[in-house]
Amino acid sequence: MSKPGVKFETITEQLMMDEEFRLEYEKLKPRYEVISQFIEARNTQHMTQEELALRVGTQKSNISRFESGTYNPTLDFLVKVAKSLGKELHIEIK
Repeated sequence: MSKPGVKFETITEQLMMDEEFRLEYEKLKPRYEVISQFIEARNTQHMTQEELALRVGTQKSNISRFESGTYNPTLDFLVKVAKSLGKELHIEIK
């Protein structure tokens, strides 16, 4: 038996037809790509947000806000989080 609902890809495809939505999506895309990389690195290490916060020296709420996209982190914060995950932060301008 299949699940009711609509596939995410179908919704995204429909929304991308709206020019205003597409422009906003493209504007936010780099932010969410970076966030996704941090979340993936944390999850790969089976680390909770709380454990990461302890390593970074910050509050769990800051990690949560960062991962949800509601916090605009400084470059220093990103470097600390990356190091706490055993990673390096590289920024590339194309």
